[in-house]
Amino acid sequence: MKFIISSTYMLKNLQTLGGVINNNNTMPILDNFLFELNHNSLKISSSDLETTMSARLDVESSDEGEIAVPARLLLDTLKAFPEQPLTFHKLDNHTIEISSEQGKYALAYANAEDFPTPVSIEDASETVLVGDILATAINKTIFATGNDDLRPVMNGVFFRFTEEALIFVGTDAHKLVKYARTDIKTDKPAEFIMPKKPLNLLKGVLLGSEEDVQIEFNESNAKFSFENIELTCRLVDGKYPNYEAVIPKENPNVLTIDRALFLSSVRRVSIFSNKTTHQIRLKIAGAELNISAEDLDYSNKAEERLTCDYQGDDLTIGFNSKFLTEMLNNLNSDDIKIKMSLPNRAGILTPVDGLEQGEHITMLVMPVMLGNQ
Repeated sequence: MKFIISSTYMLKNLQTLGGVINNNNTMPILDNFLFELNHNSLKISSSDLETTMSARLDVESSDEGEIAVPARLLLDTLKAFPEQPLTFHKLDNHTIEISSEQGKYALAYANAEDFPTPVSIEDASETVLVGDILATAINKTIFATGNDDLRPVMNGVFFRFTEEALIFVGTDAHKLVKYARTDIKTDKPAEFIMPKKPLNLLKGVLLGSEEDVQIEFNESNAKFSFENIELTCRLVDGKYPNYEAVIPKENPNVLTIDRALFLSSVRRVSIFSNKTTHQIRLKIAGAELNISAEDLDYSNKAEERLTCDYQGDDLTIGFNSKFLTEMLNNLNSDDIKIKMSLPNRAGILTPVDGLEQGEHITMLVMPVMLGNQ
């Protein structure tokens, strides 16, 4: 088994695949990349049992064969090389030798038979999305997902494909983001919950990509195929909460304000908030927004005033500044609207501009009850 490949080309693909590998694997074989050589095509795979990712690379070879190569050692070796062709040669002493312009390096390999076989997705439904659209949907929702082992369905992003739109939802019960594309539809309605780890891997690879991504899924697994890469993962099992039920329908009080100005003010004032609740207080009357925070334990407090456009009754409401900051950071609009009803009801953030045709985003943040500074 012998092949020649560009060092930077190989490194770029292995760095993507390396994101799958856990630091502490219970099975030693999972610390390896699986190499499957078929003449001029080299398929490299990584797995953590839940997620398997593979890439097909072009190489110079007339051989066939498969081995498992230590991932961390190979990555560290490739990072140290300038761009050059590398020759990989499997030797009889259970090592694979890498030959470069500088010298030779031998790595002990493991048996490919020990590497887990990726699941096959039977009775799969299919849909196709442009890579950047999928990456944007992930980016807009994944920050709102939870980390609670007792509620695993909230630790992933809910994908819902309907005849009217594609909908993506992330929530942790304190904040919620619903991202929809009404310009993309599917004939077969479907829904599933994607775990966070494969979503982060997809987001990193697909952002800015105009390539089509083929999505195949059944009740338990999903596969994403694009360019030279395939990612297969196990879906989160369970029923997603009724997110539409928690979005208030009547919100007569509407605040419109410059996003960057508001974000800067929230950041400054939140420094003085209670370190447990992170509560800031918004007091809105007429065209004036008063933003304040107080930490009674240390006698710290801050207050700022901003000019805004406000339609509605005078209102005082409290929000967690961390959640509010996350949402403002994930909106690309110059101006944003915050729709509210009562101090104990959620606030809804929406962008005023900056959206593509058919793109819709709704962000919901639960209030922090005033008086719990």
